[in-house]
Amino acid sequence: MPMSSSHRISLADLLSSRRDKTTQNRAQKLPHNRTAYARTPSRSTMTMLASLFSPSPLLTTAASTSSSATSLPAPHAVRLPAPRPLTATLAAAAAAGLLLLTPAAPSHAEAEFKVYYGTAASAANYGGYGGNANKRDAAEYVYDVPEGWKERLVSKVEKGTNGTDSEFFNPRKRSEREYLTFLSGFRKLAPVGAVLDNLALSDVGLQDQISSADDVTSAERKDADGQVYYEYEVAGAGAHSLISVTCARNKLYAHFVTAPNPEWGRDEAVLRRLHQSFKTVDFSGQD
Repeated sequence: MPMSSSHRISLADLLSSRRDKTTQNRAQKLPHNRTAYARTPSRSTMTMLASLFSPSPLLTTAASTSSSATSLPAPHAVRLPAPRPLTATLAAAAAAGLLLLTPAAPSHAEAEFKVYYGTAASAANYGGYGGNANKRDAAEYVYDVPEGWKERLVSKVEKGTNGTDSEFFNPRKRSEREYLTFLSGFRKLAPVGAVLDNLALSDVGLQDQISSADDVTSAERKDADGQVYYEYEVAGAGAHSLISVTCARNKLYAHFVTAPNPEWGRDEAVLRRLHQSFKTVDFSGQD
């Protein structure tokens, strides 16, 4: 049946209508086509994307902590000394102060000495000199005495028989002693051997020591004034003696330093000092 002109649809219009429907259907079915991407995302969508792609606060804190732990060195354990009690500290300080304030005790080699002035007075004049100053003015000989040694008073009878003029001893051991004897009427010294034998005749202890001696030595020396001295050393079985003999003013002076062997081994330096200190003097200017 023939169509009227008003209802007549051309083929071109039909194809165009179908193309438009197809395009519309594709736009509805494909949400990820160019039209969908062309839309501007909403604010909520942007907020959600920002929270997804931004670093997590927890992760950031953990990373920062890990970095700090890596950069700092591991602490070393330090062992502190146990605190000392206050009383112990004060006691140690007090002990140190006492050590600093207390003077060191002198050794035997550093012992203090005093000078003894001997008058060699006869028995008739025994006790006629009093006071150290008067004895110095009238002294005929001197020798050193260790501080602390005691003087033994020589009796008038002893002075008259064997000529003992002075004697000092160590109070810790009385047999460690120093003494001097003199005899009048000697203008000069006899031979070395004869002098020692003559001294032993009036000294029983010296006789015994010489008879049992392991070694006896003798020597001669002169002092700065030309005075001649005989020096003897007697090493006995039980004691050791040093003897110095000289002549002056028509007198023979014999100075003795003697000690038991144990004391000699301990005090040898001091005893030799005493032996070497003996000399005759004349403070009045007379020979």
